[in-house]
Amino acid sequence: MKEYIPVFVLLGASVLWGLSWLPLKSINAMGVDGVVLIFIVYGILSFTFTPVLIKQFGNYKEHFKEMLLIAFFGGGASLAFTYALINGEVIRVMVLFYLLPLWGVLGGRIFLGEVIDKWRYLGATLALVGAFIILGGFSVFDSPLQRIDIIALLSGIFFTLNNLVFRAAQDVSVTSKISAMFYGCFALSGLLLIGGVEILPQSISTPAWGSLFLYALVWLLLANIGSQWGVTHMEAGRSSIIIIMELLTAVVSATLIAGEIMKSNEYIGAIFIVTAAFIEALKTKDDNCPNKINELRSKNEHFKSKTII
Repeated sequence: MKEYIPVFVLLGASVLWGLSWLPLKSINAMGVDGVVLIFIVYGILSFTFTPVLIKQFGNYKEHFKEMLLIAFFGGGASLAFTYALINGEVIRVMVLFYLLPLWGVLGGRIFLGEVIDKWRYLGATLALVGAFIILGGFSVFDSPLQRIDIIALLSGIFFTLNNLVFRAAQDVSVTSKISAMFYGCFALSGLLLIGGVEILPQSISTPAWGSLFLYALVWLLLANIGSQWGVTHMEAGRSSIIIIMELLTAVVSATLIAGEIMKSNEYIGAIFIVTAAFIEALKTKDDNCPNKINELRSKNEHFKSKTII
């Protein structure tokens, strides 16, 4: 029974990530716009983790460049994904974000020189075809992509780039890297507010403030801690399959609660993308053998970087 605890913890965290659209849209309905909401929530988390960053300065002072990249890519991924969830259709955003097998293959090949076998090429191709179908097939060339679609796609690309830097910065503690992501999202959303993308509200109601603090310090923290603890206590292939529960939770909850209806092309595209995710997960599982322990650690680092949603 003890060996199943990480499974249950990771399942719980994945459900929290998949349902994160609920508190986000609820707070937004209280009059707190997307960028403002993100700025406040990640500001709360950033200041909460400031003592950790100060205490662990010696751990990352020689990897400051990597920390800045994590702040930019990880913070950008959190900002883009959260904004897309608040302002877009939950199912569409989640499915487009889950093009991770495609971005992971491309990023690993371009930046890390990883050898890509036929199975990973198949997964990347399925993910690309799935996105093409979801976005409307050949009709996508008739008109520009919707702004939220572009933001959802960017969130997945930034998340993948963040994972690559995470894997490269093996000597930096996960807590420090997570803290850098919080600060990155806080800073980037602040720059958008300075640039006039949204206007700070003159006042925020007491219930809204309470919801913001609860979401930041309870929902997001539990989801982060659960994900980190879960993936570090099981082999990477198994954890990557469980994490797909996020997508399933988001799709089912958005259908039952928000009344969203998936079009036939979105169903077909989602099947392609989920199949690609399973291929990537199972491929990761096959690679977990005793003489590849360093690769296992790299894969675990990949999943430790999950922070949004």
